[in-house]
Amino acid sequence: MKRAALYLRVSTLDQNPETQGHDLRQLAAQRGFDVIEEYVDRGFSGARVKRPALERMLADAARGRFNVIVVWACDRMARSTRHFLEVLDELGRLGVEFVSFRENLDTGGALGRAILVIIAVVAELERNLIIERVRAGMRRARLEGRRLGRRPLELDHAAIRRDRQLGRSLGELAKLHQASRTTIRRVLAAVPNSLLQTSPQPNENRRPEKAA
Repeated sequence: MKRAALYLRVSTLDQNPETQGHDLRQLAAQRGFDVIEEYVDRGFSGARVKRPALERMLADAARGRFNVIVVWACDRMARSTRHFLEVLDELGRLGVEFVSFRENLDTGGALGRAILVIIAVVAELERNLIIERVRAGMRRARLEGRRLGRRPLELDHAAIRRDRQLGRSLGELAKLHQASRTTIRRVLAAVPNSLLQTSPQPNENRRPEKAA
């Protein structure tokens, strides 16, 4: 019986990797794999270099914990075609097979390895086309004079300074003007501290005047 590792990855924290996990467990059962561990990267996009669960799985593969890796799709594991080829080469050197559920392929034979490389190339091409379309849209928006990103906050700077002079704390100002404390500090830093002082403090060293 082959010892298997399941690798699951979702790009955002609100996505549930259990959808992938159900399919992979079913596939492992059908092929008679003994699942050693499930490695899950949650909230990591495909372009991210650092993926803790993937790195831990590859380290365990080098230690011989399992002899087959099962993923839901090829693009769940590798961030680029080059990275995909490097991983396949390393797994081949270690004698670890690679199985993809969606593509229904594995590296048990030469044909499966060749098809996986082709799929990885197409996946990277598709991703690059999406990125280029987004960048082209942003360039067009700039040429048309449209604003990109969030609209800047419209704050009444004079009111913030006036409320500060009345003795309100940063937290009170942030809540009152619906802005972060950092933004409030930035507004207050734009004027001399002397203008932000509250009512004059009594001079503790001054002696009380004697009654006439």
